[in-house]
Amino acid sequence: MGEAADPAREAAAAAALDRIEDGMTLGLGSGRAVWRLMELIGEIPSGRPRLRAAFASDRTAELGRRVGIEPVELDGRTRLDLAIDGADEVEPDLGLIKGGGAALLREKLVVSAADRFLVVAEARKRVDRLGSGFKLPVEVVRFAWPDTQRRLLELVAGADLRSEDDGSPVVTDEGHHLLDCGVPPEGDLRRLGEAIKATVGVVEHGLFLDLADEALLGRDDGQVDVLLRGGG
Repeated sequence: MGEAADPAREAAAAAALDRIEDGMTLGLGSGRAVWRLMELIGEIPSGRPRLRAAFASDRTAELGRRVGIEPVELDGRTRLDLAIDGADEVEPDLGLIKGGGAALLREKLVVSAADRFLVVAEARKRVDRLGSGFKLPVEVVRFAWPDTQRRLLELVAGADLRSEDDGSPVVTDEGHHLLDCGVPPEGDLRRLGEAIKATVGVVEHGLFLDLADEALLGRDDGQVDVLLRGGG
């Protein structure tokens, strides 16, 4: 994407390329590691795999068109062989925080339509507890968002409206706002996710729990740590 190469990202993307087979129908999320994987697909000199994909963001869809991946719609009948996405934080048990790229709602929809979910990220994003270094994005409807923020503050430690560089609120691909919330240092994250989702005005949150099957975490030395659900 015109950026300096990151060895950890390169390693994770290259490892993910080995998981892709000809004829697959993929779900592709967003983020630099996923976009680098897509670039690698486009750089295959000959025998490029025939791939179809549901894209979780407009930017990912644009890159998909450039590298020759056929788009598919999630029409209620299509199942995805494999969803591939990045993460902002990864726990050892494959719990994730996502949403730094403002596409968490579409990303969760894509993951939910897939038979398997592969995480591609840098090893430095691995944490012992989610929320220790990254706030939890929560997607909310724009109407009366301060009231939604007030309700969320009963559950989380802070809920800041995400803004563009010019100070205007970030608007997601689905037309919503994002509140970046502090995760309490203790407590059951599954219950927290359920309580946030049940809050009036909330569309979706960036806790991705019990969804990922495998994570490929690239290191700066070019090696890749492989995490599997259940530690197997």
